[in-house]
Amino acid sequence: MTRCNKHLQALLFTLGWIAAYSTAAGLEEDLLKTHPEKSVLDDPLSGIVINRTVTVLGNDFYQFFARSWREMDGDQRYSISVHERPTTKFGSEIWVQYRQERVFHMFLSPARQAAKDISQQAAKVVYEAVVNSEIQRMLVQSQDLGKEEL
Repeated sequence: MTRCNKHLQALLFTLGWIAAYSTAAGLEEDLLKTHPEKSVLDDPLSGIVINRTVTVLGNDFYQFFARSWREMDGDQRYSISVHERPTTKFGSEIWVQYRQERVFHMFLSPARQAAKDISQQAAKVVYEAVVNSEIQRMLVQSQDLGKEEL
């Protein structure tokens, strides 16, 4: 009887592994359909919005900006960074960089209510600037200048 139990346990164990493998294979196929294979040369950090703000006002701007940005950049191709420098005279100086170039720059007043509207408008302006920058990089090819020098 114990020998029969061991064979039954081995059979159940094997069936369990087969079921787990078939489920994992199905999940893998689903992932490949929804996320096509990326090249080794693709940027692994694409689609990141970096927060370099230091105040509550700057963080509010960043949160609203990042939400609006992610709606526009659905493919998450572009990595950008949001920077802040607080000043006593002008409020907070906010700028957004793409490829170490400022594509948006403004002074944000200390009124926190305006941060949402301004950040949504800023996301639109930055997206247009980034797309135009990428179009210019694709159109201009020079043997004398590197890609980062354009």
